Amino acid sequence: MRVPPIESYAVLDSTNAEARRRAEAGVFGPVWIHALEQTAGRGRRGRAWRGGGGNLAATLLTPIDLPPAQAAQISFVAAVALCETVNALAGAPAARLRWPNDLYVAGGKAAGILVESGPRPGGGLWLAVGIGVNLAEAPPRDQVERPAAALADVAGFAPPSPADFLGRLASRFESWRRIWIHEGFPPVGEAWTRMAEGLGGPCTARLPDRTLSGTAEALEADGALRLRLDGGEVVRVTAGDVFFGET
Repeated sequence: MRVPPIESYAVLDSTNAEARRRAEAGVFGPVWIHALEQTAGRGRRGRAWRGGGGNLAATLLTPIDLPPAQAAQISFVAAVALCETVNALAGAPAARLRWPNDLYVAGGKAAGILVESGPRPGGGLWLAVGIGVNLAEAPPRDQVERPAAALADVAGFAPPSPADFLGRLASRFESWRRIWIHEGFPPVGEAWTRMAEGLGGPCTARLPDRTLSGTAEALEADGALRLRLDGGEVVRVTAGDVFFGET
């Protein structure tokens, strides 16, 4: 199995921004872009994502020949690969996933995934799959919306260096990417569900136009979250901020 090469830099503004610059210049990878420090890292909805300090900041830039809705499923591919990597290193199921692709350990969010895309001149898309992992330390509570944690907070576990972790993650990512391309989303969705927490429990979804509360029933076949409202209505959540354990 050929894994995309990894390019490491001491400092970048943002690995996703670097991937976008390359894609807009006509260079589509596949390649992993890794920075030991980010000066302008960001997560979903433009939120800042802290870089450096022994944590991982990396982006996979890759071309893909799928329609946008299907290509977006790569975020679940990344989440499954990430969770498997952490649990293999920890030797136990220390990490769990929350919809759509947040990784939790020791009661806090330890990683996030940001997927961006654009058209390629000859057809198809380029994807920038940004992954930030709190390996050594988590940001202070007053700097984040949700409780945060780091892999170093897992009892008895010493996290590897960012470069070592990325090498392991890149290999698992490629394995799952191939499964997804050749077999479709079902095996990815099944693996994600096995690693998920919060399904079957209370959930609040903050959507652009409203806030909904109910029970997070399941992951649907396309990656949407099936939310059964308190009144019985079933809603498909495809985007938004989702909080588990709250109604």
